[in-house]
Amino acid sequence: MNPLRIYDYLIRTRGMVLDAVRPLTPEQYTRAFPIGLSTIASTLTHLMISEWYYIERLQSRIVPPYAQWPIHYETPPAFAIVESTWREQMARIRDIIAAETDWSHRLAFDSFPNEQGKRFHVSMTAGDLIAQLSLHEVHHRAQLMAMLRLLGEGVKPLTDIDYGALMFERTPLA
Repeated sequence: MNPLRIYDYLIRTRGMVLDAVRPLTPEQYTRAFPIGLSTIASTLTHLMISEWYYIERLQSRIVPPYAQWPIHYETPPAFAIVESTWREQMARIRDIIAAETDWSHRLAFDSFPNEQGKRFHVSMTAGDLIAQLSLHEVHHRAQLMAMLRLLGEGVKPLTDIDYGALMFERTPLA
């Protein structure tokens, strides 16, 4: 697996999602659905801040408690803020991924308390963390795709954003 190529795929498909969301009205952006994190706004914000969190952990940085983060998915900012913040973040994160040379090195941290107040020592490889970042986004992107489709007429749904369709080299046969 090539983590940088995987991240390039996420950047490409994320751009497609952002393009689909940009023309939405504020009402559509914040409309509640019975799936995922309820709204497109919350889901996009969650993905952006989760990516930041994962990269902070990849760099073995101390992450403050969630309540101290500047952006929360429960109170998502306007789309323009999410998009501009995320685009700035993407460039920095792509450089961090490109600079990584050992995807098997171990990372570890102590978790924040869960809903029951329990904490855990969490460990993984750098590659595991990038797998989580990637698969987490794909999971929530599927929810976003469903929300966009549920908005109905006038909203262009996302269709084929499969890795193979977008990233495999294809040469026409004679």
